[in-house]
Amino acid sequence: MVSFGEQGAQLTYGSYLSLPQLLSAQHPQTAPPAHDELLFITIHQVYELWFQQLLHEVGEVRTAMQDGRLWWAQHLLQRVHVIERVLVQQVDVLETMTPQDFLEFRQRISPASGFQSVQFRELEFVSGAKDPAYLERFRGLTEAEEERLRVRLGEPTLWDAFVGVMAAAGLPVEDDAAVAASLRVVAHDRDRHAAIWALAEALLQHDELAASWRARHVVMVMRMIGGKSGTGGSSGAAYLRSRLPLQYYPLLWELRSEL
Repeated sequence: MVSFGEQGAQLTYGSYLSLPQLLSAQHPQTAPPAHDELLFITIHQVYELWFQQLLHEVGEVRTAMQDGRLWWAQHLLQRVHVIERVLVQQVDVLETMTPQDFLEFRQRISPASGFQSVQFRELEFVSGAKDPAYLERFRGLTEAEEERLRVRLGEPTLWDAFVGVMAAAGLPVEDDAAVAASLRVVAHDRDRHAAIWALAEALLQHDELAASWRARHVVMVMRMIGGKSGTGGSSGAAYLRSRLPLQYYPLLWELRSEL
């Protein structure tokens, strides 16, 4: 008797997940390897896998809003929120490494830096925080990576798609003042604009969780290296602190003061 999934026997768990390639992608640079270097590499590779998934999800969220499938956009944003909470919690694992253990291999990874994460910048750009200056400050970008960022700079953001949702509902959106007024209408008539209000709250949650990750990250960096400069030449914790006030959707935050 053939059990479910055994027909043909073409796939295994390992081959489907490409485990030989995945588990051979960690290459410590110290010799002999510092014990915690594998942890450091693994955590950051896992971050990049989650960034890839987040880009997959927010791209579909944007498309769903553009197509008027608001329930699907909200559903996927809930998934985005869960993943972002995981990103924050992963810092706890990294903090099981002491500063002394990190210093065993920190010099070997310079000038590599998390500042150079192309996927993280893509997420910021598509979320709404576009900054063309990053392309000038990045070091070591491949042509393909630079092109990806330029494409993101030219694409609609999640905010653009959300404003399109309000326009499709007949709400004025010709400038920021009109959008702000329309948001107040939505907030005060949630029976009529329930789907739009839910999307606004989901976008704000995305913004808040991104801020939580930045805040958690800066405290972790201070715990690991104090006031030292970053491996990529940045000012380290000082640079990260300067990013804390960033907001993807300032009009949604300002709305709170106007209700």
